[in-house]
Amino acid sequence: MNSELLEALNTIEKEKDIKKDVLFDAIENSLVTAYKNNYGKADNVKVIMNRETCDYQVLAEKTVVEEVEDPAVEISLEEAKQINKKAKVGDIVEIEIKTKEFGRIAAQNAKNVILQKIREEERNVLFKQYNGKEKDVVTGIVQRYVGKNISINLGKADALLNENEQVKTEHFKPTERIKVFILEVKDTTKGPRILVSRTHPDLVRRLFESEVTEIKDGIVEIKQVSREAGSRTKIAVWSNNPDVDPVGACVGVSGSRVNAIVEELRGEKIDIINWSDNPAILIENALSPAKVISVMADPDEKTAKVVVPDYQLSLAIGKEGQNARLAARLTGFKIDIKSESQAKEIEGFYGEDEYYDEDEYYDDDEYYDDDEYYDDDDEYYDDDDEYYDDEEAPYDDEADYDDDSSDEDAE
Repeated sequence: MNSELLEALNTIEKEKDIKKDVLFDAIENSLVTAYKNNYGKADNVKVIMNRETCDYQVLAEKTVVEEVEDPAVEISLEEAKQINKKAKVGDIVEIEIKTKEFGRIAAQNAKNVILQKIREEERNVLFKQYNGKEKDVVTGIVQRYVGKNISINLGKADALLNENEQVKTEHFKPTERIKVFILEVKDTTKGPRILVSRTHPDLVRRLFESEVTEIKDGIVEIKQVSREAGSRTKIAVWSNNPDVDPVGACVGVSGSRVNAIVEELRGEKIDIINWSDNPAILIENALSPAKVISVMADPDEKTAKVVVPDYQLSLAIGKEGQNARLAARLTGFKIDIKSESQAKEIEGFYGEDEYYDEDEYYDDDEYYDDDEYYDDDDEYYDDDDEYYDDEEAPYDDEADYDDDSSDEDAE
């Protein structure tokens, strides 16, 4: 019987990741509970269990008295001498209790104590496991729709993808495998409650961290991410090694790395740009794929004036202001974009600015190398892309763009 118990404990430890010491404690507590249910009290009871063989003893400590009034805690001198011939009144003797004498109800209660402890420990193990993955990406299997929410199986626990954390253009089928970002893990009496997201910007960040070796190794850093889930993401990267091109590392050979992430995001466009500590250069890069003539940035006011060629204005603004809006979120600057002809008509729009030196900072050949960063045939940087369609995206010449602007910023 003890060998079967030991085998059962080994199985539970392996399958549920519950330590055997916890299970032994549960068994010891259950035996104490059974004794209490059978004899009314258990303050004087202890359980000794060999954790290698599962052999155990239930011992009750009783006081030797001349006349027994409470059998649960007292023993007569005559009975005590049968256990220890040197016993005398007032001594404490240990009596072994036979668990077979426990009643059916006491045994059932002991069983319930063990099961309850196993369930509690299983919940704790799951909570610790998934709480450690909070703010990380995991793979799950779509189970079913719960109203407008989706239940996702993560292996040992289920997660909930709420409607407001879903990408409106995505539709999933049961048994479909998807990657989700763990927003929050709550500990409840029914197990961990896990909330996940498909819209969070850090989903893109974590996907790049898992896909790009240079990011894992700390050579390339992701400085900032701005995202409109399901449509477009801009990500700014920086290399700690001058010999490593951060954009090229993230794109991969023939776009293999970024394409894997785009596929996981169901076709969401991704712009990868170089980060710069100079705000003017950063803003110019952030407005990619549009070309920029000049940037005058005020880091104190967090504002910037940008001039682009006339034919690039709609591209810089983007469909419904998306490109400018994402650039503003990426840089943290309020960006005022004008075409070259508009800027010439506005008195004082061109001004001396210590952060702008056309000769030093703005060399189109350096920052917009057609072969490296801009490919008319590339799906990510296509002038004819639906997100930069001049006819579909009329713009407001006087619009400013910052991270609080809405779709109404550009008509």
